[in-house]
Amino acid sequence: MDFRLYYPPFLLSLSRVIDALLALGGFAILTLVFANATLRSVAGFDLAWSLEVTAFLLLWTTFLGCAAVTARGAQMRVTEIVDILFSPRAKALLEHAINLLIAALLLSLIIKGISISGHTWRQSTTVLYWPVGLLYASMPAGMALSLMFHLFNSWLVLRGVPMTDGGGA
Repeated sequence: MDFRLYYPPFLLSLSRVIDALLALGGFAILTLVFANATLRSVAGFDLAWSLEVTAFLLLWTTFLGCAAVTARGAQMRVTEIVDILFSPRAKALLEHAINLLIAALLLSLIIKGISISGHTWRQSTTVLYWPVGLLYASMPAGMALSLMFHLFNSWLVLRGVPMTDGGGA
């Protein structure tokens, strides 16, 4: 159910930037982990800073990945029971109710994430001395992007735009 075919240029560009950041982040994680493991086994030492960078990258790619999945409408769904038990009208109402529930959940995660990030911003990591709040800021940032895509997708559903199974832009 890929709605990106209907995205305005801004959202489509944002989706592509997130995809590029995910690719770069994934490559950086693989490179750092491989280099650190190699150094540990060959040279007998590791790069302490690489563990912190990898942790940051893992969290940021996880929450940005949530936004990328939302942009694609690729969340896992089990629809067999709903398809059997509900009429098309009831399924549409259920879809709208679920979309409202998801928006409320994303909003609560944004609010809680901002609170956690704010409370931990003055703490610093042990090696790089980065603010710990930057680590926790990944949740509200990723959830805000997810909410933006989700709200646009929900608006498209309300307008009756047909959902596509894949492809996208």
